[in-house]
Amino acid sequence: MPASRLAGRLLVATPMLRDPNFDRTVVLLLDHNDGGALGIVLNRPSPLAVAEPLPQWVDLVADPPVVFVGGPVSPGSAICLARADGDGAGWQPLFGGLGTIDLSRTPAELGADIARLRVFAGYAGWGGGQLEGEIEAGAWVVTRAAPGDALSEEPDGLWRAVLARQGGVVAALASYPRDLTDN
Repeated sequence: MPASRLAGRLLVATPMLRDPNFDRTVVLLLDHNDGGALGIVLNRPSPLAVAEPLPQWVDLVADPPVVFVGGPVSPGSAICLARADGDGAGWQPLFGGLGTIDLSRTPAELGADIARLRVFAGYAGWGGGQLEGEIEAGAWVVTRAAPGDALSEEPDGLWRAVLARQGGVVAALASYPRDLTDN
């Protein structure tokens, strides 16, 4: 599969992935090419309410209304993922009705009709060939995203839900215990 075709897909961490930054995570790939990949972790809500750093966006935030930990790279930066119609300054469509928003603007300045949004601190990044090697080693399950995944109102259950809907052996991973002594 050509690298560019993975943008918009989900990466679901398997138990083989030993990096604590990605334990039981679901990552939405925003970009993927020969030079590397960039994504955001969809299921790591933080305790920080969006109202604290970005009060002007609160009315548009999907539940839960907190900033999410998008990944270990550049945690002081923010990526805003939104579901919207139209186009305008500050709105960059990506795929499937999702896009990114320039948070330095106000909602009125966008020109796009924002349905819901989520703010992510940091992102996940891979150098050229790195992600492909991790996928080949079995660290990630690559799958299509369902419409509600990116802005799921139940992020704590997203990892299990995405795995369970895959069927077969992959679905069995959804019941994999955090601690094997619990088995």
